[in-house]
Amino acid sequence: MKLALQIAWRFLSSAKRQTFIIILGIAVGVSVQVFIGSLITGLQKSLVDTTIGSSSHITVLAADDTSFVDDYMTVVDDLESESNQIEVLSPVVNIGGILQKGTDKNEILFRGFDLDLANEIYGFDSKITEGNLPTQLNDILLGLSLKDELDLNVGDSIEIEILGNIRTLNVVGFFDFNVSVINSTWGIGTLATLQDIIGNTNQVSAIEMQIKDVFEAENLALILDTNLSSSGLVTENWMAQNQSLLSGLQGQSTSSLMIQVFVIISVVLGISSVLAITVMQKSKQIGILKAMGILDQDASKVFLFEGFILGIFGAIGGVLLGLGLTFSFTTFALNPDGTPVVPLFIDPGFILLSAGIALVASTLASLIPAIKSSKMTVIEVIRNA
Repeated sequence: MKLALQIAWRFLSSAKRQTFIIILGIAVGVSVQVFIGSLITGLQKSLVDTTIGSSSHITVLAADDTSFVDDYMTVVDDLESESNQIEVLSPVVNIGGILQKGTDKNEILFRGFDLDLANEIYGFDSKITEGNLPTQLNDILLGLSLKDELDLNVGDSIEIEILGNIRTLNVVGFFDFNVSVINSTWGIGTLATLQDIIGNTNQVSAIEMQIKDVFEAENLALILDTNLSSSGLVTENWMAQNQSLLSGLQGQSTSSLMIQVFVIISVVLGISSVLAITVMQKSKQIGILKAMGILDQDASKVFLFEGFILGIFGAIGGVLLGLGLTFSFTTFALNPDGTPVVPLFIDPGFILLSAGIALVASTLASLIPAIKSSKMTVIEVIRNA
């Protein structure tokens, strides 16, 4: 085996230009695989973070839309014990109301949260543009659109008509979700405020949650539906409510996989054809080696080692080139605010897999010339010389 490795290295080093071209071809193929894979993965992660990263993945609510979830703390405890996939559970009370300031009126959805828990889902801290989160009874946090429409400032009082009653609220701050609908329709308060409005501290409108793997939302929701059916509760999940987004993400994954498969096929064909020609070029040397007593299996190992060596250098060069392309793209392809169009995302597992596939592919590609060299006889070499 050591002799075959030494001969393979000698063959490659004796034809440096040809060896460099083969390695470059493998490197380009691997770089395309790394670049496309990293780009698609980064884009998917960005889309998921943008669309559902700051929202509930699964929501538990009463089967009857007009009902509340009773004894919600027991439900929360049951959910926590049923699945280790849940990262955070946040109860919420949602009630529609009408904000009034003078003659100006705006319909809003007044949402009451346990803000320590809800902050892990919605990231309120990073979205506040002025003021603070609600902490007291009758505090309210409003969107920037409502601030402009109602000419409000932090510290102002505003009336809300809710459930047939008028209540005075204290404006403690403003937020910006970068979503027009949310900025113009949400009002955020404490869970205690909303429970005081409905007159029951043991009820909530829903229980929102985020899970570890967002793409397991539908499967987990089905399990929870089965377990909660006896309690008159049902679930909603982001995958069922965002079919078009899900289809787009799946389409991206499929297209990325197809590109990578065809790149690997082209690399395998290229290596096979070049090494097959090398067998013919080195036929005299192979004949001499066999005349000197080298075994057929050792002759075939020469080309297997060639493929393996080419794969190692091609994979290393391809990974470096692919990472360079990815970094360049995220550096120069920028949004107007200076952020990358697609955020840089490096997955070490995917990169190692890409390099490993290239190494295996180049080694397998050398099987054809290896078999051909093992069948070559000294008499055949002399006859064709």
